[in-house]
Amino acid sequence: MTKVDAIERVMLDNGGSATLQILYDQIERYYPTAKCSNTWDAGLRGVLYRELYHGHRFKKLGLSIYALADYKAEEILKTDKVRMHSLMEGICVELGNTYNFQTYTADPSVLYRDNTYLHNLSTLRDVPPFTYQEIIHYTRLIDVLWFNAQCLAFPKCAFEIVDSIGTLNSALNRCLQLQNFQTKFYIVSPVEHRKKFEQTMSMQIYEPFATRFQFLSYDQLQDQYNRLVKGNTNQSLFPLI
Repeated sequence: MTKVDAIERVMLDNGGSATLQILYDQIERYYPTAKCSNTWDAGLRGVLYRELYHGHRFKKLGLSIYALADYKAEEILKTDKVRMHSLMEGICVELGNTYNFQTYTADPSVLYRDNTYLHNLSTLRDVPPFTYQEIIHYTRLIDVLWFNAQCLAFPKCAFEIVDSIGTLNSALNRCLQLQNFQTKFYIVSPVEHRKKFEQTMSMQIYEPFATRFQFLSYDQLQDQYNRLVKGNTNQSLFPLI
């Protein structure tokens, strides 16, 4: 069996699609010597990328999700709040990985898309012990976190997915547990909630932190993601990263 055949078998085992991490974890089932080289992971990616470019057996679904050529990608409706919430979480995690951060999610068991769960993508299983336990306790509840990948792991970005405007204040308060760190806060929400977000940030209790929060609509985030999938790195939503 060739490596291409082995990659195909792993995808079949996972319903027709797989992340790079799943391929790394399961490739030895069908190609026992896959990890004999010190650069085995780069070699596996090379085989996959060559087949994507020259072959016809695989296709790319996302930044780190690949599938069989005849696989039908899942369609998530914007009216489905539950699935849109997990979709936005997964996009935030994938983007963090792409920007070389360590990524954490409060919902690792949630289905992201196309047979992929958030734990298949996030690089951290728990929040690193970067500060007092009382702060870490609340930090664990934030939807998605990006941590510095080098030296000490401090939270660089925090993302809260606000699908219902009634949860906005709770999301803001969780983020503000990190107010003493140089963390950028993002509220990811349907565009119709932008005005309520702006009104809330003008309140006396939140106004001192207004410059640290940025509102990102679902459409903005998906557009950024789709452009990166296509290789377009211009006009990033995260220019300081």
